Amino acid sequence: MRSIRAAAVGAVTLSLVLAASACGGGSSNGGGSNDSPKTLTYWASNQGASIEVDKKVLQPELDKFEKQTGIKVKLEVVPWSDLLNRILTATTSGQGPDVLNIGNTWSASLQATGALLPWDAENFAKIGGRDRFVDSALGSTGAEGKDPSAVPLYSMAYALYYNKKMFADAGIAQPPATWAELAADGKKLSKDGKWGLGAEGSNPSENVHHVFVFAQQHGADFFTADGKPDFTSDGVVTAVKQYVDLMAKDKVIAPGNAEYAQNQSVSDFAKGKTAMLLWQSASANLSSQGMSEDDYGIAPVPVQSGTPGTGAQVNSMVAGINLAVFKNTDNLDGATKFVKFMTSDAEQKILNTAYSSIPPVKTAQTDSAFNTPANAVLKDTLAKSAAALPQVADESQFETAVGTAVKDLFADAAAGRAITTDSVKAALEKAQQQMPAA
Repeated sequence: MRSIRAAAVGAVTLSLVLAASACGGGSSNGGGSNDSPKTLTYWASNQGASIEVDKKVLQPELDKFEKQTGIKVKLEVVPWSDLLNRILTATTSGQGPDVLNIGNTWSASLQATGALLPWDAENFAKIGGRDRFVDSALGSTGAEGKDPSAVPLYSMAYALYYNKKMFADAGIAQPPATWAELAADGKKLSKDGKWGLGAEGSNPSENVHHVFVFAQQHGADFFTADGKPDFTSDGVVTAVKQYVDLMAKDKVIAPGNAEYAQNQSVSDFAKGKTAMLLWQSASANLSSQGMSEDDYGIAPVPVQSGTPGTGAQVNSMVAGINLAVFKNTDNLDGATKFVKFMTSDAEQKILNTAYSSIPPVKTAQTDSAFNTPANAVLKDTLAKSAAALPQVADESQFETAVGTAVKDLFADAAAGRAITTDSVKAALEKAQQQMPAA
């Protein structure tokens, strides 16, 4: 999933509590119908460099769907800064789209509202069967043991993007494989108004993705085995401090990045203002901003030591976008046809090529178009060294609470305030107190 702005945790919690009690996503009849068979509304997430880029990618495909089915799709591309809050509002009011994109990390939280259509065997059969999708993508579609709340649409993984010329000019022969190497290289690269690494310090979701990976590398998690928040273990505290210290201590991230929340770090990298970027499937975004693929290299995200793999060598969350249907849609058959269309082999190739993501559909993923060097890194990461964020009902509150705590720590670092183990633990304790199960 891409980025999301901080929302008030109390509001998010209240929305989920209300939604959990709402029947069929807040509708009065508690189920879908086919009362409006000729139209659909679709909320798409902002995957490209801008909303206009997404419209140019998606509209021709929606026109194609209309020509095939006679169903007109009204498209709205929703910025990540608004998407979760708008979905939560829709689950309580029942006034949402027919079909929508959700970040795959939200799957279990939105599943718990009861507002989304469950993808049981019967519904999967309508789109070609569950076994069309790769296992890693299905692992982020809802709570274990329950029918998925959504269908995988785009699969992604984090990678390290590095500017070849800036590395050569600094005498760095190869990309860093460990965080110690990244910090050392970043210091060499941070000069003359340019910086070693970019970050989205004011973006709670991006923050959570990175500190989740750091925590995994320190043998820690943010939840206990029974799903209770556990934000203050030594491993988690160490992980969060290590991430913020890239700005506070190592000084390889510009202080101004503490205010970034709208993909500015990608633009900085494309413009040569920073030498490294940690991002999900960034090639298409960089290309749309004029950066040639010859100008940068792609490597696995660093680990503490050794090489990426399972356990302490996890170096990415299982990133991606899922496609969900509101249970109270008034075009249930049309919505199902639309999901089938969007996850067809042909559309998977078109859309995932446009967004430099990986198709979660097995047959599409094997297409030669996805055998590029960049995709090799992403596919290898997804297969060997990525872990799904906790698929628990409180996951979206976790993203907001912990992501905002990290945002505040970045703000402290940018202001020159000390980032200590105690200050990190205090911030995480505050975040844990905001969780429903705290």
